[in-house]
Amino acid sequence: MKSISQYIPESKNTHLEHIEDSVWNEGSAGVESALAFLESVADMLNGNSKAKVNVTVKWDGAPAIFAGIHPETRKFFVGTKSIFNLNPKINYTNADIDKNHGDAPGLVPKLKASLKYLGKLGIRGILQGDIMFTKGDTSKQTIDGVKYITFQPNTITYAVPADSDLASEITNAKIGVVWHTNYTGKTLKDSKASFNPQVNKLARTRDVWFSDADFKDTSGTATFTKSETADIQKRINEVRKIANKHSKFINELQGKTAIISELKIFGNSLIRQGAGGTESVEGFITHLNSKMQKAIDSVKTDAAKKRKESQFKELVTYLSNNSTKLDSLFAMRESLVSIKIMMINKLKSVKGIGTFIKTDNGFKVTAPEGFVAVDRLSNKALKLVDRLEFSMQNFTATKNWDK
Repeated sequence: MKSISQYIPESKNTHLEHIEDSVWNEGSAGVESALAFLESVADMLNGNSKAKVNVTVKWDGAPAIFAGIHPETRKFFVGTKSIFNLNPKINYTNADIDKNHGDAPGLVPKLKASLKYLGKLGIRGILQGDIMFTKGDTSKQTIDGVKYITFQPNTITYAVPADSDLASEITNAKIGVVWHTNYTGKTLKDSKASFNPQVNKLARTRDVWFSDADFKDTSGTATFTKSETADIQKRINEVRKIANKHSKFINELQGKTAIISELKIFGNSLIRQGAGGTESVEGFITHLNSKMQKAIDSVKTDAAKKRKESQFKELVTYLSNNSTKLDSLFAMRESLVSIKIMMINKLKSVKGIGTFIKTDNGFKVTAPEGFVAVDRLSNKALKLVDRLEFSMQNFTATKNWDK
């Protein structure tokens, strides 16, 4: 089986944060953590084999799949992220899948294929990955005069040269999965996630094509020059200087959970509009004004309306009084994004499976979804994703498997 361990999906690892959101999620400690991650990735890309992070590639797969031996029943099962629900949905049989997921008919055949074929791999413990295709999902396409075998699990279309051994493997397989996380523990509830599953130890079967997520630069092209390394370190130092200057305010915001929540919603709304990087206090207040007006209009009594109006005025006053500091944080986040994009551009210079976006005018070349940086000591992981390029597309993408 050929390995293409250069490109992977998303990741208990049910959600990974964008590195720039560390500012909102963890305050000044989060900023320092993000900078440490970026410095370690820079070390790796500068050829330092002792760098403290591993980098994996995010495949744009769907749905997420969990498969393995249940630690309590010792039986093979498959499932989605709902295996961690208060009332977990564990599937040992096709009847379990119909019962637990019958309301998502597009998901049912994916889970049944997983149940039928993934048990042949001899999984020990539990693995998490993303389904890339099942039988019938692959097709033949000619893109720019080249014949490919393609599959589109989510937003991105993946293309493999039709005359390659890899294309033959994918065509013959009944299901394709990229594994990125494994879980160990005496109970499902207490299982701990780690981000480096040893998939090379899995059994080989013609029915299942699988890969891990490790980034491997076999070409030697993803290496920073001396000037690029110096530029990144300069930008990191500038971010650290701003963070130190406003550390008190950054940590103060951590106690204002409503503001933090709306800041993340505000940022995502700009991404959806293709306007990432334009965050400002003025724009944020406009965003809040629209939401608060709807909240005011939703209540009927004058007393309730006045109470909400008072809350909004208090919030706007706080933001206005701290507008210079908050604008500095917006600028700092944008600096983190610029450093991240430099790293993404270097990482994606390594070519593996072709990645395209399907448009009304045919296929357009795109980058892989992104990358994940994993600290080798703490096992903490953060996403490196070009949100303007990928996340905006993902926000509006139709999830065909969930129909």
